[in-house]
Amino acid sequence: MTFRQMTLSVFRGEAIPHPLFQPRIEPWYDWHKRFGKLPKRYENSSLLEVFDDLKVSMRYVHYYTGQPDPVVVSYSEKVKIHRQFDATDGVVVYETPYGELIEGYKLTSDGSWRKVDFPINSVDDLRKLRWLYANMIYSFSVENFLKGSEFIGERGEPQFWVPKSPYQALAQVWMRLEDLIYALADYPNEVEATMKAIDDSYDRLYEEIINSGIVRIVNFGENIHDQLLSPKYFERYLVPFYEKRSNQFRRHSIFTHIHIDGYFKTLLPYLKHLPFDGYEALTPKPQGDVELEEIKEHIGDKVLIDGIPAIMFIPPFTRDNLMEMVERIVKLFHPRLILGASDEVPQGGGEEAIERVRMVSEWCRKQTAPQKPS
Repeated sequence: MTFRQMTLSVFRGEAIPHPLFQPRIEPWYDWHKRFGKLPKRYENSSLLEVFDDLKVSMRYVHYYTGQPDPVVVSYSEKVKIHRQFDATDGVVVYETPYGELIEGYKLTSDGSWRKVDFPINSVDDLRKLRWLYANMIYSFSVENFLKGSEFIGERGEPQFWVPKSPYQALAQVWMRLEDLIYALADYPNEVEATMKAIDDSYDRLYEEIINSGIVRIVNFGENIHDQLLSPKYFERYLVPFYEKRSNQFRRHSIFTHIHIDGYFKTLLPYLKHLPFDGYEALTPKPQGDVELEEIKEHIGDKVLIDGIPAIMFIPPFTRDNLMEMVERIVKLFHPRLILGASDEVPQGGGEEAIERVRMVSEWCRKQTAPQKPS
């Protein structure tokens, strides 16, 4: 079986010849190439050549691959956007009839731009954001998806993620978390109206993904962790969105999984019942706050995607520590498992990190005893 076939088989509950290893090494490759630190073995290798040399699977079509994002964001002609960037600082200004929304950026030491000033700072700004979303167009590019699919080839089933739930979009993209929590307490109607505007803007995108007939697995790239919300807010604002949108895909035979990383102990009781086929990046101890056995107990027969704490790929953890963890994960979850790093191999992990990837890959391919889904 190819890695693409194996990926779909895991979601379908079918047997696969050995544990599927799908580590996200793209950020590792990008960082080492950018700073001229690729190991000698890979100095002249492309990203795909590194994947093939390691004999591991790929997941995402556009994540550090240079390929275009299948989810395209555009704006109506009413929206005027001004960008001004110099060597170290950047500003993006959105003009609305109710005033400007302004984002501030800083260039980090690793050469990427990070948002440092959020545009929503008061309740009045929420009105501006609702207008912006009413003039924001999310669409699905079949052409971009097919480019990414061709790029990945048989290395995996091509995947991408949809925009964040309204709560997470506010908490991570538009506002400081503290400001969102205060706004929910002081102006719940304004916040909830904004959440509805965000959700409504996704309608076209979801319909186009479904109607394309070419997408098999979609990720909800939520980056959920305990510090972002309370169980009360999770039940009120996120669960209904997941039930609406994930089930929209699942009714059309599209598998879904959600990215939950960081600490998530308070969310354990929900995992078995959420409308997803799998969970990406759930991180056990010693990096996360739950045991592997707790994850197994609470996700039931859903697919675990990743599972190996990222810190296991670098010292002070040893190769023996890593392999002990790998064997525990496979024993507990295979074949309802797509093994990987939770959530990616550390960017600055050096040659040791990638050699540990090779070690896990070799081990997985040796585990060829036939096993039926439980």
